[in-house]
Amino acid sequence: MQNSLAIPGRFAIALVCAAAIGGCAVGPDFKRPEAPKVGAYTETPLPAETASAEAHGGGAQKFVGGRDIPAQWWTLFHSPALDALIRQAIANSPTLAAAEATLRQAEETMRAQTGALLYPAVDARLGDSRQRASGAALGLTGSPPSTFNLYNASVNVSYSISLSGGFLRALEALQAQVDYQKYQIEAAHLALTANLVTAAIREAALREQIQATQEILKVQEEQLAVVEKQLSVGAVSQSDVLAQRTQVAQTRVGLPPLEKSLAQTRNLLSVYAGRFPGEAGLPTFDLASLELPRELPLSVPSELARQRPDIRASEELLHQASAQVGVATANLYPTISLSAGYGQQGNQTAGLFNEPANVWSIGASLLQPIFHGGQLTAQRRAAVAAYDAASAQYRGTVLQAFQNVADSLLALETDARAHKAQADAAALARDSLELTSRQFKLGGVGYLSLLNAQRQYQLARVNVIQTEAARYADTAALFQALGGGWWNRQATPDRSGKQ
Repeated sequence: MQNSLAIPGRFAIALVCAAAIGGCAVGPDFKRPEAPKVGAYTETPLPAETASAEAHGGGAQKFVGGRDIPAQWWTLFHSPALDALIRQAIANSPTLAAAEATLRQAEETMRAQTGALLYPAVDARLGDSRQRASGAALGLTGSPPSTFNLYNASVNVSYSISLSGGFLRALEALQAQVDYQKYQIEAAHLALTANLVTAAIREAALREQIQATQEILKVQEEQLAVVEKQLSVGAVSQSDVLAQRTQVAQTRVGLPPLEKSLAQTRNLLSVYAGRFPGEAGLPTFDLASLELPRELPLSVPSELARQRPDIRASEELLHQASAQVGVATANLYPTISLSAGYGQQGNQTAGLFNEPANVWSIGASLLQPIFHGGQLTAQRRAAVAAYDAASAQYRGTVLQAFQNVADSLLALETDARAHKAQADAAALARDSLELTSRQFKLGGVGYLSLLNAQRQYQLARVNVIQTEAARYADTAALFQALGGGWWNRQATPDRSGKQ
């Protein structure tokens, strides 16, 4: 009895020794890529602030270097309706729900593999069978066969150890996959909030364009009535009336496409918010309800790689590829398998658990690959190639991120100058139209001059709205390009109730 009890203890010692042997992992130890050594986002220095068109609702924006980005960056637009809609979207978004579920799947997969690779498998078994055995199987020629019941109860333990740490590398790859999914959630969160802000700005711009078009149409219709009255007294020709009617019709034709785009943008906002387009209660947006942020936080270039969730996700894919090189390398080295069993066996249930019924087994094996037709070495070379591809993709992601920031910064500067120029042009076009209208009524100018002034003012007013909206949209794009401040957000429970 003492010898049989010593077996589990010896097996435990073997497990400890094997685990110690397997503690060293072959293959490369992953090192996070260094931050890009660049000092600026753009080739030429940016001005301290953008151009200003204060008299036309477009003040200057100042770039504040080194300032951190708030987690809820959209609140800088000072729109309670937008803030409420984004909160609703974050709570109801199916895209975020899917990303969180994928993260839980990755976490549970890692837990399952951790249990399978790092810990022994212990199984209990109870069995009952009825057998018929021939004496000839035991070399007893002529012995009659016997029929009997066989009962057994046993506990079996098995454990495998990679002497080169292949299992540890496999778990390292799984952990990298978990971290990748975490950054995918942050990327989905950032894309959702940025898309919502951009859609709200687009709605506001469309509303302004519709309103401007309707106001211009009203003025043109009033002018048409004047021209028709002048025709009745012979002051203008029939062609002048037809030209004005054509202008009114062309202006009226521009309304349906704008109204269509507005309705589609509203539907898009509903879907972003996790609502059906037919539901009521969606807030409306116009440019007057939004405030252009005057100070724009601008992180230093060396920090961008740690702030962009897509870069961090690409880094984890690189980490995973590095660990897979270790797994492929470990497959070239020996693996130890240990097994042990202890139980009782008998042909009667009575006395099954007495000492004479005790049975046990213990075993160990070592597997060293010798020849697999080049399979294992080719798999390792493939893993190295996959790492090289992940490295190149990581660098491409970093370059794309810097391009996004540079494009946003240049867009903010050029949009500000364009808005100022368009605002000045619109003011001049309005003054010109008012003067031409008065002169036309007095007969001082011809109808073609009035028609030209109307067209110029209509185009200038729409351009002002578009350039103003572009400043809002490019501001949101800059916050998105800089990472959106997710690292400043407090952890909140996901839809499964976990932190």
